[in-house]
Amino acid sequence: MAPKLPSKKPSAKPRDASRPPPKKVDAKRSSKPKIDAKPKGNVSTAADGDRIAKYLARAGIASRRDAEKLILEGRVKVNGTVLDTPAFKVTAKDVVLFDDKPVAHREPPRVWRYHKPEGLVTSHKDEEGRSTVFQNLPKDLPRVISVGRLDITSEGLLLLTNDGGVSRALELPKTGFIRRYRARAYGSVNQDILDTLKAGIKIDGIPTGPIEATLDKVQGGNVWITVTIKEGKNREVRRALDEVGLTVNRLIRTSYGPFQLGKLGKGQVEEVPSDSLREMIGHLVDIPKTSPKNDKPAFKGKPKRGSHASAKRFQKPNERKPSAASAERHDGTAKPQGKFQSKGPKRDSKSSLPKGSMPKGRGKFAKR
Repeated sequence: MAPKLPSKKPSAKPRDASRPPPKKVDAKRSSKPKIDAKPKGNVSTAADGDRIAKYLARAGIASRRDAEKLILEGRVKVNGTVLDTPAFKVTAKDVVLFDDKPVAHREPPRVWRYHKPEGLVTSHKDEEGRSTVFQNLPKDLPRVISVGRLDITSEGLLLLTNDGGVSRALELPKTGFIRRYRARAYGSVNQDILDTLKAGIKIDGIPTGPIEATLDKVQGGNVWITVTIKEGKNREVRRALDEVGLTVNRLIRTSYGPFQLGKLGKGQVEEVPSDSLREMIGHLVDIPKTSPKNDKPAFKGKPKRGSHASAKRFQKPNERKPSAASAERHDGTAKPQGKFQSKGPKRDSKSSLPKGSMPKGRGKFAKR
């Protein structure tokens, strides 16, 4: 029986000579329809750089959200052109103006502790004309923004920064920074009732995180309570204590994460040193090692050995003693001796011989 041969594939149909030959398709050319890559409006297509809202926030002009509002209001210019959209990237080569004033390039992040007194609004501008925090800051302070807010009747620690990225990082709930308050409230309560707040409350239908409240003391018709929260929603402490039948009549924030109010007086501002700032929040934001201008630089280098001038630098004013010549001159009992006049042999403290002399049997010209 003869073996089966492999079947041949049917040959292709002959091409109709009346039809035109197919066009060759270039592999490099895309078959997709062309789309106009130029976006509408003055939108930057640069791959590098930062978005304008982030750039303004880093410069301390406003938060990112507020910076977007300023852009839509037409208050920001880039290279002489008024922006009409926040979808724009800028680099260090661009000239950015806010209210026709140049925006300084980003400085190293800085943070200040401020003891906010009651009666001030935590806002740059108040529609009702009330006094604001930023109107009462020292004039030599650069433009800063606040980390979170304290309402007008609250007082205590308020953090200020020149960097919007720092403000955003410290405000995020996932950071887990604890806010601690001292509250004076009218009413009667015990610790068992305060412990019910550990389950949290609802503010505008949104549940909060755990709220820890500790009864410190009873003072007449008021009680003093230490309250600890992690999120810091609008009037959270006041609403929480209202849930247990208390009316807060004084609220002081004593700490925000690693930052403490301490003994800072009302209305006082104190900058956090750059080294301490790096230890506190260096894991959240990049804090360069270059210290701000107002930090006192440490003395670099060592004084020359034997230099009287360098040794004088490390003496306190009350420890500096006048020389014998100057003492005699001011006393009037003797005239200062000349440069090459002998003042008599100096005795060595360890030897009875004059200073500079050598015992017999030593030296270059000693007898051998």
